[in-house]
Amino acid sequence: MSDLFDNGAAGAEPLKGPRPLADRLRPQTLSDVIGQKQVLGEGAPLEVMLSSGSLSSIIFWGPPGVGKTTIARLLAHETDLHFVQISAIFTGVPDLRKVFEAAKIRRQNGQGTLLFVDEIHRFNKAQQDGFLPHMEDGTILLVGATTENPSFELNSAVLSRSQVLVLERLDLADLERMAQRAEQDLQKELPLDGPAREALLEMADGDGRALLNLIEQVVAWKTDHKLTSIDLSKRLQKRAAQYDKSGDAHYNLISALHKSVRGSDPDASLYWFARMLEGGEDPRFLARRLVRMAVEDIGLADPHAQAVCLQSWQTYERLGSPEGELALSQAVIYLALAPKSNANYVAYKAARRAAKATGSKLPPKHILNAPTDLMKDQGYGTDYAYDHDADDGFSGQNYFPEGMERPAMYQPVERGFERDLKKRLEYFAKLRAQRGG
Repeated sequence: MSDLFDNGAAGAEPLKGPRPLADRLRPQTLSDVIGQKQVLGEGAPLEVMLSSGSLSSIIFWGPPGVGKTTIARLLAHETDLHFVQISAIFTGVPDLRKVFEAAKIRRQNGQGTLLFVDEIHRFNKAQQDGFLPHMEDGTILLVGATTENPSFELNSAVLSRSQVLVLERLDLADLERMAQRAEQDLQKELPLDGPAREALLEMADGDGRALLNLIEQVVAWKTDHKLTSIDLSKRLQKRAAQYDKSGDAHYNLISALHKSVRGSDPDASLYWFARMLEGGEDPRFLARRLVRMAVEDIGLADPHAQAVCLQSWQTYERLGSPEGELALSQAVIYLALAPKSNANYVAYKAARRAAKATGSKLPPKHILNAPTDLMKDQGYGTDYAYDHDADDGFSGQNYFPEGMERPAMYQPVERGFERDLKKRLEYFAKLRAQRGG
């Protein structure tokens, strides 16, 4: 059976019986929603849509527990649309047909349908395409929710007909407001001292639903004194950080690590390195990325950096976890503090562009080998200057194709070992100019 809920208006009568705290505290109006001012505040997209009476299809992109489902329900209530909720995890094509047919009947009777699709990125391309005709003819107003980057996970056709709104993790101030609402509903204060209360908010990791679940556990404890952070850590397990090794968190954190190394900040570099390990990232992936950093961002400013990364990788392979990660962290620190240069990277890209632009131009004949008499007659090898015969070991000859203007691709920086390479480059350029190469 599919996980398909036809809940009518958002303000329908609540179910009788015990209700979780998160359900009891669900906002009844958009003004009650905690956080998300960037989409709900004055002049923000949803406020503008509602005030103009023109609500378009929407994709909510954000982490769990920040209000995607709640806001969708309240939008239906604000616009007098019939609210239908489905989950892409449990809904198949037959279920979708039933949803669309019911929405058509509703439309014929004068009522629109707001279809909320949780985890919409779980639908494949064909299933996503199935929404398009019903969105275009007004049968449904689609509100999708996803924790993954819509740019990669949703069809361009769906995106072109929707507005993507980003919902953010709740900060500590938002979570504190939520905790205070919970205390009002429960009619009792949390039995926590100040540091323990802050630790509880940190445990939620920006997820409002997780915080309310934690609060329900805490208030159920029988205690006659306020608990400390140590007491709290003994009784509650810290919530695992949100990390998807194949999703946005993976790419966001590796980007943060790479840019912290490039920015010569060893502390920030170690922090993001540790965050990825704590999230379950494969240390071998990190080892490969460290080698890339050494090549791309340090290069010849410190030629030893690449060797340090390869040695740390080899050490990890021999030691394994967890001791091997210490070798990788050593490489992280080394890279962060190494002199930086992307001169090799820039020169390489320039060389590729030049190679593509010049097509099949031959090398100049004087640097071509002439193993046959015919090739000698054609001038191959003629007037080649053997550099070792020069007093300073430099002939200054031209090695680019004839007629090609000499480019200046490699531009070393005044940092680290490249400072010496720059002096050599300038020295050879001076000799080349003197000798007409």
